[in-house]
Amino acid sequence: MTYTDPQLLIEPVELADRIGASALRIFDATVFLKPAEKGYRAESGLDSYREGHIPGAAFMDQIAAVSDTSSGLGFTLPAEDYLQSALRKLGINNDSQVVVYSTGHMMWTTRAWWLLHYAGHASVRVLNGGYAGWQAVDGPINQQDESYEPGDFTLRTRPSTFVDQAGVLAAIGDPAVCTVNALNPGVYSGSAAMSYGRKGHITGSINLFYDDLLDGDRFRDAKAITESLRAKGLLEAERVVTYCGGGISATIDAFACLLVGKEKVAVYDGSMSEWVRDESLPMTEGEMPD
Repeated sequence: MTYTDPQLLIEPVELADRIGASALRIFDATVFLKPAEKGYRAESGLDSYREGHIPGAAFMDQIAAVSDTSSGLGFTLPAEDYLQSALRKLGINNDSQVVVYSTGHMMWTTRAWWLLHYAGHASVRVLNGGYAGWQAVDGPINQQDESYEPGDFTLRTRPSTFVDQAGVLAAIGDPAVCTVNALNPGVYSGSAAMSYGRKGHITGSINLFYDDLLDGDRFRDAKAITESLRAKGLLEAERVVTYCGGGISATIDAFACLLVGKEKVAVYDGSMSEWVRDESLPMTEGEMPD
């Protein structure tokens, strides 16, 4: 069994063969999460990038450069004109062949990919295995900061790839929508010590832990992903909405859906960090029913 769209991924060996191609744009999109009083605190991966990165790769600052820093939530989708300008500054053109990866968790790669997917770029791929996979095939390493000349990318947004708080609220009780919490089962149920301010999950949502779709730094094979999605009802639903703590790990579940051909998928950008702010919004504690 193969992925419906294998071109969403690129293997380290294939990338190594293409290093130096004029249209290739590689980005290290690393962010690290540190525990905080409520949820996590994000730290830039720039120092990690400078310790070693794939030759030609520029650093994509997901904390500041491609997010709306005024929302108070972190990693919020920015306004269209800002996003277009930011992607141009990174050196992205309409005909660029973009590859994104992370030295940390895969979720940062899929978040960067999802942002470019929303922006309407035609050629964006996730490095399967990430930086660890690159090292495993003895890929060369650079330590100097690198960048590209400004690009000419024109935004052609796909609004349906994100959903806001009102959209999630409207989905509660809608049998056509499968709302998916991508966090670990303890945070989902409310039994874990960590929470985002209110314990539990958005009422009516099911749980598919993002790490269940991965094998270390790689996506699991098509058969395993299909079985996981089907077991939780994602493939049978007309639409899927994924969320997490801040719209990051939810992109793993969303990306996995696309890999196996489930196309009507949206990410709740604000996720739990936004939802818990309003005490009137419904939440439920407890494990997912069988």
